Amino acid sequence: MLEGSGFQLVVIGSLALSVASSVSIVICNKALISSLGFPFATTLTSWHLMVTFCTLHAAQCLHFFEPNSVDGKTVVVFGLLNGTSIGFLNLSLGFNSIGFYQMTKLAIIPFTVLLETIFLKKKFSRSIKLSLLVLLIGVGIASITDLKLNLLGSILSLLAIATTCVGQIMTSTIQKRLKVSSTQLLYQSSPYQAAILFLTGPFVDQLLTKRSVFAYSYSLVVLGFIILSCLIAVSVNFSTFLVIGTTSPVTYQVLGHLKTCLVLSFGYILLHDPFTVRNIIGILIAIFGMALYSYSCVREAKKKSANDVLPVLQMADKENAPLLATKSLGHHQDNDGNETKKADGVPAAARTSLS
Repeated sequence: MLEGSGFQLVVIGSLALSVASSVSIVICNKALISSLGFPFATTLTSWHLMVTFCTLHAAQCLHFFEPNSVDGKTVVVFGLLNGTSIGFLNLSLGFNSIGFYQMTKLAIIPFTVLLETIFLKKKFSRSIKLSLLVLLIGVGIASITDLKLNLLGSILSLLAIATTCVGQIMTSTIQKRLKVSSTQLLYQSSPYQAAILFLTGPFVDQLLTKRSVFAYSYSLVVLGFIILSCLIAVSVNFSTFLVIGTTSPVTYQVLGHLKTCLVLSFGYILLHDPFTVRNIIGILIAIFGMALYSYSCVREAKKKSANDVLPVLQMADKENAPLLATKSLGHHQDNDGNETKKADGVPAAARTSLS
């Protein structure tokens, strides 16, 4: 019981940390990109991952966690895939309208459900599918403003969806099947994620912004926000792996849309971004969908727990049942009611007559 309560606390803590850190980094990066004119998002992400690795390496040296060796090929492929997915998401944003980019992010949930159903044989109940549909409709109403299609942008969006879905499913699968903690997996994979983004980031950013990160004039304020963003990113990256490892890729995506709603709300409250009745209605529908999803998950978890306990109780009943057959073989009553023992299945009286 204590173990179950402890696990629930870990899940709640990871969800709260993920929401708080993600909303914080969005606000920080929005100030950095919009207000201070630092538009190099992909390069910034590579710095995030480098700082994350350095932080985890220091923590490992101080024995805050023990490294766990994972197959090198698996880690490299996983790290490069996650790094590539970030690049494709940024390219998708650059070559599509904001509305189509939001559609791309919304499409990650149904694609994840589809992939897990086909390849991992995971079953999703009708109530969970319905709650996800309500959630997606709500987020769509709240965040999608325009839908402009183009061939290159559509291809980049499909690649972003595919790499993101596979990367997040791998995050969950590696942790659960190889018994690797979120910290250990992030520690081993972050160098590869950082490397691919560090090498490609400046080119991607120049392609999207027509500006070079190397020619940018860095002020103390910009450097301060970059450092703050990198520090928050450590928490974001850690909580991402923790949430996916303790829950599922779909739950992480649901949480991501909660962050979208919170960012829209905070943008209106703190940054005075435009906010319409449509945004409010969409957010309310999305919150209802999230509540429905949470309720469905809890209900199914209880049902599964009850089904797991039932066979154990049945086994206990069998173990406590009297072994009548054994007793009848081991003892025999004579005509006078006296109990006599058998030896090798032959009554004692029979042995006496034979002798």
